[in-house]
Amino acid sequence: MDTTITAPRAEVLRDRYRSRLPKRLQELAGPVEGNVELPLHIVWSGRTVYSLDRSKSRMTLYRTVLAEGLREDLVALLHHRLLVEQWPVLRRLISPYIREVWEDAFPELLRTAPADTTAA
Repeated sequence: MDTTITAPRAEVLRDRYRSRLPKRLQELAGPVEGNVELPLHIVWSGRTVYSLDRSKSRMTLYRTVLAEGLREDLVALLHHRLLVEQWPVLRRLISPYIREVWEDAFPELLRTAPADTTAA
C-alpha cells in the first residue's frame, strides 16, 4: 500500500471529523424519542426519516449523522445519553477515523466500549 497517498487522506478525514466535534458530549441535546427527519445536506438520497424508538433505525441515524453532519447537526440531532448507550455497537459500524476522533476527544466513550478495541 502506498502510504504517501493514504496518510495525508487519513489526516484530512480526521481533521474534518475533529472540526465538527462539540466541546462536551453533554452539548448533544437532540431528541430521545419519536421520528427524526434528516436534512438534504446530510442524506441526499434514499431514506430520510428515522425512528428513535427502534434500535436499528436509531443506529443508522447516528451512523449517518456522525459521518455526514456538521457540528450544528450533531448537537441538534444526537443525544449524549443515546450516543453513550449505543457506542459499543456503533463504534463497529462507523469509519475508523470517526471512531478514533470521538474516542480521543471523549474518553468516557471508551468506558462503554467492549474490552476488544481492535474491532473494525
